[in-house]
Amino acid sequence: MAGDHVDVLIIGAGASGAATAWSLAETRMHIVCLEQGDWMKQADYPSNFMDWESRTRGEFNISPNVRGRTTDYPINDKNSPIAVANFNGVGGGTIFYAAHFPRFHPSDFRVRTLDGVADDWPVDYETLEPYYDENDRMMGVSGLAGDPAYPPKPAIMPPLPLGKSGARLAQGFNTMGWHWWPSDAAIATEPYDGRDKCINIGSCYVGCAQGAKGSTDITYWPHAVRAGVELRTRCRVREITINNEGMASGAIYYDAQGNECFISAEVVILACNGVGTPRLLLNSTSNLFPDGLANSSGLVGKNLMFHPYSETMGIFDTELDGPRGPVCIWSQEFYETDMSRGHVRGFTFEGARGRAPMSTVQGNMASGHISWGEDHHRSARRVVNRMAGMVGICEDLPEEHNTVTLDPELKDPDGIPAPRIDYRLNENSRNMLNFSIARATEVLEAAGAIEVRSTSPIPIGGWHLMGTARMGVDPAKSVVNEWGRSHDVKNLFIIDGSIFVTCAGVNPTRTIQALALYVADNMKQRLANLFDG
Repeated sequence: MAGDHVDVLIIGAGASGAATAWSLAETRMHIVCLEQGDWMKQADYPSNFMDWESRTRGEFNISPNVRGRTTDYPINDKNSPIAVANFNGVGGGTIFYAAHFPRFHPSDFRVRTLDGVADDWPVDYETLEPYYDENDRMMGVSGLAGDPAYPPKPAIMPPLPLGKSGARLAQGFNTMGWHWWPSDAAIATEPYDGRDKCINIGSCYVGCAQGAKGSTDITYWPHAVRAGVELRTRCRVREITINNEGMASGAIYYDAQGNECFISAEVVILACNGVGTPRLLLNSTSNLFPDGLANSSGLVGKNLMFHPYSETMGIFDTELDGPRGPVCIWSQEFYETDMSRGHVRGFTFEGARGRAPMSTVQGNMASGHISWGEDHHRSARRVVNRMAGMVGICEDLPEEHNTVTLDPELKDPDGIPAPRIDYRLNENSRNMLNFSIARATEVLEAAGAIEVRSTSPIPIGGWHLMGTARMGVDPAKSVVNEWGRSHDVKNLFIIDGSIFVTCAGVNPTRTIQALALYVADNMKQRLANLFDG
């Protein structure tokens, strides 16, 4: 339908868009969400097929540039050592994430005060805590209460089993005397909210055919739709329109047939991730906003943060789990700043089971660790199902030279300018990556690894996209205020990872969703004067 009018328009049906739609549904406003991708069919996920690994190299690849679906948009990330990984469809990045589900620490909101870098957030852990709890119930989080790295938090379901790989890693951490704990995961370990429990298929990264993984197409969206939210797929938004008073008036989008459509709205909410949101804002130019919508600060698209990832894997002399099962263990021994390590801030170790057979063989043949010819099978057996290790999720620092801009040549299938990434690692990140590899090597050797290998940074590691429309109280230094409303456009809200001030040393989805619920709650409390001030 073209030319219709709604109360609230949400753009993007991923982690944050789903949470906000569900929260606002109780207002009984007319809410429409536009999503450029499709609803996913669990029967189509690669893990339903014997050749599932091959399928992850094509239409289920984590890179939109390789995947190349008509619902994707290309990304020029040639000027970055880290390539963007995302997904366009109902559920967004939660379709492909591993559902490793840590919270930020209280210290993550106060890095300027504590460590003299970046900026403090205008919100704190205590403010978000009830929204973390609410989101945990909706997503279905498994874990073990009592982690000393965190303030007390509830455990809704039992933790994922450690398995052989987790037990070996835990042995290494115990030998070193370092913190480890069973991971929090948005994965059901028992039947929960209509979903069945995890059965350790081990293909979490390419959609969970079992339905155990908490992707928002099967957690938030069924509840939101039943409550009256309308979700329209195959609707690719080109720009947000502005009226003469400087308020957002709606959006122009293309439907599945390529028809140009317009939808007007009283409130517009962006939930397009840390690359998609600045792309849309920068493409929404007008006489009032010649440099992009809501960009009076000049910060839209700047301060892009990834999490630079190190990977350290050990080969063991006994068979482990291979890829069977989700991530099950983390360590935050090196999370807080200790300048004797040569860097500020810190990282989380996320335990990694081994890769699936084809990926293991392919990678080790390329590196020369598996032979060609007559010794191939013997050398492959030395590696397949005998690897385990960890990645270091290193905190990035916000820097204005790390940017998302509009590419002058590259377009998406509807002719909309594609985003261009310009990003470089700073010295602090390089030092942290090196430190994480050295410590991971010690853990793996203590766990009995007979050989250890590392990569830094993981080149296809741009899963986490943050900071490009940052939150703050000063309009000159931020894009949205302390509850997600644009400083420049009083009926425009942003709720995804682009509003992050800093990125912490943990996966961001749990915090993205807590922030989305926090923003939605503020909107509900302020309905009578939502556009004032």
